[in-house]
Amino acid sequence: MTHVAAVDLGATSGRVVVAEVGPDGVRLDVVHRFSNTPVRLPDGLHWDVVGLFREIVEGLRSAVRATPDLAGLAVDSWAVDYALMRDGRMVSTPFHYRDDRNAAAVERVHAVVDPSALYARNGLQHLPFNTVFQLVADGAHLDHADTLLLVPDLIAHWLSGHVGAETTNASTTGLLDVRTGPLGAKAWDTELATMLGIPGAILPPLVAPGETLGGLLPHVAAELGGRQLTVTTVGSHDTASAVAGTVLGPDDAYVSCGTWGLAGLELERPVLTEDARKASFTNEGGVDGRTRFLHNVMGLWLLSESLRTWEREDGRSLDLATLLAGAAEAQAPMLFDVDDPRFLAPGDIPARISAYAAEHGLPAPQGRAEVVRTILESLAEGFATTIHRAAALSGREVRRIQIVGGGALNTLLCQLTADRSGLEVLAGPVEATALGNALVQARTLGAVSGDLDALRALVGRTLEQQHYRPRTSRATPLASRKVF
Repeated sequence: MTHVAAVDLGATSGRVVVAEVGPDGVRLDVVHRFSNTPVRLPDGLHWDVVGLFREIVEGLRSAVRATPDLAGLAVDSWAVDYALMRDGRMVSTPFHYRDDRNAAAVERVHAVVDPSALYARNGLQHLPFNTVFQLVADGAHLDHADTLLLVPDLIAHWLSGHVGAETTNASTTGLLDVRTGPLGAKAWDTELATMLGIPGAILPPLVAPGETLGGLLPHVAAELGGRQLTVTTVGSHDTASAVAGTVLGPDDAYVSCGTWGLAGLELERPVLTEDARKASFTNEGGVDGRTRFLHNVMGLWLLSESLRTWEREDGRSLDLATLLAGAAEAQAPMLFDVDDPRFLAPGDIPARISAYAAEHGLPAPQGRAEVVRTILESLAEGFATTIHRAAALSGREVRRIQIVGGGALNTLLCQLTADRSGLEVLAGPVEATALGNALVQARTLGAVSGDLDALRALVGRTLEQQHYRPRTSRATPLASRKVF
């Protein structure tokens, strides 16, 4: 058995997980959890990456104390956000993707490259916070940098000194050329960067999952009592690691459900049709050169932000389990489009749902239980519709949906997804991202071998999943239904 540490950074929280990996399976132990709270500065909303690094080092201290034979570590995180660097130092604190600075940049990019041509080059769903738009928003500030580092690459740089961009996360920037070859073998689209005024020189060397970056920098090793660990790359986009840690069968779709709900299929090659673009599907890199063909659904952000609104109103913490129990007994008076841009920014989500209802002539939810039920029903409808559309666009048949991440614990959401999709749902693993991170690490260190399917088989031997079967049948495919 080999022991490794998976550093997993989500958009609202982070964790350091020690994994025991061997030919017979995987076992996880979360040794440190911490919150990830953005900071609003005069120029906008930023990530507290220095605070995150402090928590990561603290978590690694716990890991080495608990595991004397800990061999290595790797980092995964959310996508698109980056730090500008010069001579190894940050010259800008990473902006939060929910900052509102990008609207004008989207217009400037599309004035140079129209949306269809852009999709043909990078295969990405249009999201106003994609890295390419953020870089154009940075404008003249780019002249002060000699490189940029995406968030997991920044943490890996502070740990090991390595400068590079791991490909699964780089594939979310909008600056990888998706047109030829597997995503794992892509190169930067420097022609596109030049067209948009982005200096190609700031794009760092690409590195695939499963590469060794080196040992810890001396001062980091000293923080860990002199312990030395091997830093490697994994699918550093957290969804890439989550999909790697999911026991996907040939007819399975996935929903990696946390702050966001990433719903789609794993494919051998991108789908770059105009229909896929219009349906807002993205083609992102996966482990072993696979393609994650998916759509970003707003996710449990809608629920957590509603909870924060109510806690501010009440001046106290609320119990989510109680709210979910009430929602299970309530009815949803309406469905809303969870991808409506009004729900992206922080703020009063329940009030925005009511405004959506008024604009569309729908009965608004009354009381918190109805709001929660409306959110979960609308998310389930969004997941189900997305999966059916993914199947139609790719020509794949889907018989089952695997829900992983924190959403796998939400039994009501899982059952509603089964009901609305007409498909069986398997829930778990909750820590799929850490599993995928640890499996690729262990393979890099020689503890296990085989392709991605062989790694997933290890998870299947040790994982218990919850089954949800649809309580109703549907006469027509969801993709053909007018929902909103």
